[in-house]
Amino acid sequence: MQTRVRLEPWSAGDFWLLERKNEPAMTRFLGGPEPAAKLADRQRRYEALSAREPAAGRMFRIEWTPAGEDPGDGDGDGDGDGDGDGGRTESVGSVGFWEREWQGEPVYEAGWGILPEFQGYGLAAAALTELLAHVRAHGTRDSVHAFPGTDHPASNAVCRRAGFTYLGDVDFEYPPGVPHPSCDWRYRVGRPQGGLTPSG
Repeated sequence: MQTRVRLEPWSAGDFWLLERKNEPAMTRFLGGPEPAAKLADRQRRYEALSAREPAAGRMFRIEWTPAGEDPGDGDGDGDGDGDGDGGRTESVGSVGFWEREWQGEPVYEAGWGILPEFQGYGLAAAALTELLAHVRAHGTRDSVHAFPGTDHPASNAVCRRAGFTYLGDVDFEYPPGVPHPSCDWRYRVGRPQGGLTPSG
């Protein structure tokens, strides 16, 4: 069954989630944990983004109500049949989009992260799909890009599952000033997708 999630705008009470996302296991493909001052600044930026007009972007907390099954539930789809009919709701990670310029074009960039204990349920792809629906409803730019590292097969698979098009490999700076071999994935808002096949 399809995994269902709910997106909630980022708030002051979500700093604990940002701290969890800053753990070594969550930042191994992102240059490592950030110092406390940068983390506090990130929290301020996330809150400010949620206070701006919807077309400027949003950060969201991902909420999931599991059905009580394990990821390895025997049906081979890896989603644990998380169909949203369970009892408790878990905060499992974050997803968001923001404005940027890319190759001379005004676009959106998307990013996400699922806490380790909730990985394997298809939550990242489900959250990214919900995010794209939000962009279609509120965004003003034609494209959403994502830049997972070429060494991060799971995030590249999330882009593929969410309907992004692979455009090729690029040197993308993250953290700023540090080029990292990355895949350029694009989602054309309201348009048919189509592109290359990743070589790696």
